[in-house]
Amino acid sequence: MTTLGLIGAGNIGSTLARLAVAAGYDVVLSNSRGPESLVDLVADIGNTARAGTVEQAAREGDVVVVTVPLKAYRDVPVEPLAGKVVLDTNNYYPERDGRIAELDDESTTTSELLQAHLPESHVVKVFNNIFYQHLLLLARPDGDPERSVLPIAGDDAEAKTTAAKVLDDLGYDAYDVGPLAEGWRYQRDLPAYAGLFVDGDDWANPHPSTVALLEEKLAAAKRYRDLG
Repeated sequence: MTTLGLIGAGNIGSTLARLAVAAGYDVVLSNSRGPESLVDLVADIGNTARAGTVEQAAREGDVVVVTVPLKAYRDVPVEPLAGKVVLDTNNYYPERDGRIAELDDESTTTSELLQAHLPESHVVKVFNNIFYQHLLLLARPDGDPERSVLPIAGDDAEAKTTAAKVLDDLGYDAYDVGPLAEGWRYQRDLPAYAGLFVDGDDWANPHPSTVALLEEKLAAAKRYRDLG
């Protein structure tokens, strides 16, 4: 049985934990406040979920999700993640994370920052472009005509294959955008971001994302400096 480690147990992390338990995974949830703060959440998610320290989630996960505020990415442990596939859900919000010069000048991307921090890991950018409630609502089994596709980016082909398998198990198809450097195409506030799943202001009723729709939105991406 695959174990999914989660570093971060907020909206996205807890939603991924629920989907993973439903898919038959073991799950180790962690956060900066310690496992005792997760007792109620773990009990609610199911009996294959357990709380641990960040170190335990990193070490025990076959695949590990980093889903913490970007400002905390340097706190992610390096050694226990060496050689592992790390799924990165991060987005850059300057009002929360503080100003990061290399993101402001767009000389790098959020997931490339995490990859530089984890030089022996294989980072794949995924789950950053979907609202957490939609992530739960839109999950569908393989073959369902209303199954959504989510973008992935990474520098290691095998790691992206692993990420696609996790996506498949959790109820989504994967669309390979390319290397981590191309992950900017579905970053915060661009066309392939969370509004991709919404018509107008109707956030309560998300619609699936098709390959054609995702490709259209990715192609429409512009660098922040070019948005005017």
